[in-house]
Amino acid sequence: MIDFYAWYTSNARKIAIMLEETALDYKTHIVDIGRGQQFEPGFLSISPNNKIPVIVDRMGQDGASHAVFESGAILIYLAEKSGRFLPEGGTARSEVMQWLMFQMASVGPMFGQCNHFRRYARETIPYAVDRYTKECRRLYWVMEKRLRDRDYVAGEYSIADMALMPWMRSFAWRDQDPDAVPHVKAWVARIEARPAVQRAMDMLAHGPRSGPIDAEHWENMYGETQYEPR
Repeated sequence: MIDFYAWYTSNARKIAIMLEETALDYKTHIVDIGRGQQFEPGFLSISPNNKIPVIVDRMGQDGASHAVFESGAILIYLAEKSGRFLPEGGTARSEVMQWLMFQMASVGPMFGQCNHFRRYARETIPYAVDRYTKECRRLYWVMEKRLRDRDYVAGEYSIADMALMPWMRSFAWRDQDPDAVPHVKAWVARIEARPAVQRAMDMLAHGPRSGPIDAEHWENMYGETQYEPR
């Protein structure tokens, strides 16, 4: 059994997709990051960076319970545990790892900053909005070029696609025109059509959300609370 700790985010959806694709036995636990549950001692014991997603594999590789944080590391761990969606070695594995790192190092951080300054910042900062919107546009074009002659980013469908798709699908959040990147648009639709992906996205599209951002939610997510040493 794998315990999956999540909230309604792109990073959590990556892991939900992988768990559904592999049919591993798991249970989802919602961590309400708007209400500060990520700062509780029990959660910090498995996620020292107080972020979701996290998994706890009750039967790890050495037979003991094992916690894994950071979504890219979780995807690799689950791929190796299941023997699926990550080639064992050679160039094929390198291709998947490169595009997984592209998501972790570029798409996730830049899209996240764009989301923040376009949707959540308490004041409009034109320079920040312009900078991150343009960088998102550039990253969409990197993907567009990559997908011109292939169905998936690294050969066969892999954890790289699972990592990228939940971020790339939300074009409007970053003021991007999906028709300007038709190969990305088609790739998103191709992945969204998979039954396992549909189940995963549905699971983290509904549930006991904490509602619209209010003062407590904003403070826990973007205020001083998150910077306290724990």
